[in-house]
Amino acid sequence: MRPIRPTLAAASIAAVLALAATACGPSEDNAGEKPSTPASQPTDGKITIPDDLKDRLKERGIDLDKWKNGEWKNWDKGKWLREAKDFVNPIIEGLWDPDRMRDADKPPEKPVDNDISGDKGVTDPTPAPVNAQAVKASYHSNAAEAGKVFFDGPEGSMVCSATVVKDPAHPGKSNMVWTAGHCVHAGKSGGWYRNIAFVPSYNNSAKPTATLEKAPKEQIAPYGVWWGDWAQTSEQWISQGAATGGQGAPFDFAVIHVTPEKGGTGKSLEETVGSALPVDFNAPAAPKIDNMTAKGYPAAPPYDGQKLFQCSDKPGRLSVKANEPTMYRIGCTMTGGSSGGGWVANGQDGKPALVSNTSIGPVAAGWLAGPRLGDEAKGVYNSVSKKFAGQ
Repeated sequence: MRPIRPTLAAASIAAVLALAATACGPSEDNAGEKPSTPASQPTDGKITIPDDLKDRLKERGIDLDKWKNGEWKNWDKGKWLREAKDFVNPIIEGLWDPDRMRDADKPPEKPVDNDISGDKGVTDPTPAPVNAQAVKASYHSNAAEAGKVFFDGPEGSMVCSATVVKDPAHPGKSNMVWTAGHCVHAGKSGGWYRNIAFVPSYNNSAKPTATLEKAPKEQIAPYGVWWGDWAQTSEQWISQGAATGGQGAPFDFAVIHVTPEKGGTGKSLEETVGSALPVDFNAPAAPKIDNMTAKGYPAAPPYDGQKLFQCSDKPGRLSVKANEPTMYRIGCTMTGGSSGGGWVANGQDGKPALVSNTSIGPVAAGWLAGPRLGDEAKGVYNSVSKKFAGQ
C-alpha cells in the first residue's frame, strides 16, 4: 500500500505534511521523476521564532539568516533533524504564494499493493470503488473544517489534507489541525518535514485550475495561511512508518498546532473559519457504523489538487498486521493528496465527529484506509492541547 501523504512524537515550530498511502506521494505517472522545484521564493521572507529556541538552533548549526535565504532547502542527512525536540519550522512570510501552492500538488508516497500481506487479523472483502464527489462551493459553507496542508521534503514541495478539530483547553478557540503522520514526518527512514502550513477552505469558490493562475491569494486562501508552530505524531509512525507497504499505517495520525502567518486579527483558527470538529477516540468497530465520509484534496491523476472531494461509504475492516489495530476501510477513488483528510461519522450523541483520517490506499485507486483512533491518538491530541493550555 502507498500512503496518500506523509506521527510524530512532538515537533516544535512548524512542519510540512506529507501524505501516506493515498494522498501524499507523487502520482504513478511521475513516480520516477523528481518533483519540480519551488515556483517562487520569498524575496524578503520574515522568519518568526521564539527567543528561547534561537540558542539551541545555533547549537545545531542552524543560522536563521541562512534559513531565510535558502538553508531550509538543505536536506543533508546530518541536518534533517529527527528528534522531536529538534523539530523547527520558522515562519517564512510569503513562502506559500499562489504559484507555489499550485506547484506543490504532489503527494508523498504511501501506497500499498492491492494484496496486503500479513492480514491475519480481521479483514473484510475489498470494497467496491465509490466515485469521489466534488464538494459544493463554497467550501466554507459546506466543509468549513477542511483544508490543505503544504510542506517541503527532500524531493520538493508536497501536499496533504487536514481538518480543524476542537481543543479541550480552548473551547471555541482551537488552533489545532488533524492530519496524517506521514504528512509531517517521513517515518523510520527520515525526519520532520519543513515549512508546514495549513490553508483552510483552499480555493473556496472551486475555481477552475486555469482561472487560479491569475487569482489573487485572497481568493485561493480566503482565511489565510496558518503555519504549524508545533506538530506531534505517534512514536509508532516515527519508528515504523514507511513510504510503501502499509508499515506504521494503523498509527498514521498527527496533530498540528497553528498560528497565522501575519499575526491575524487575534482570532483563533476555529473562530476564523467558524467551526471545528470534535474527535471521537472511542468510535465503534466498523460493523457498527452505517456510514463514514472522507474529505480531501486529491492531487494525483485524474485530479489536480485544486478542488475538494468526498466519498461516503459503509466502512469495512483492514488488518495490515495481526498484532496491530485493525483499520477502517471504505471504497473511494480519491488519490494521493487526500492523505490526512478527515473521516467523519456520527458519534453516540448523533452529531458529526472526526473518527479517522486517510492514510493508505492501493496504487490503483479504489479504496482508502484510515487508523482507528484509540489511546495513542488520544495521547497525541491531549499532549498538543496541554502544551498550549496556558496560552
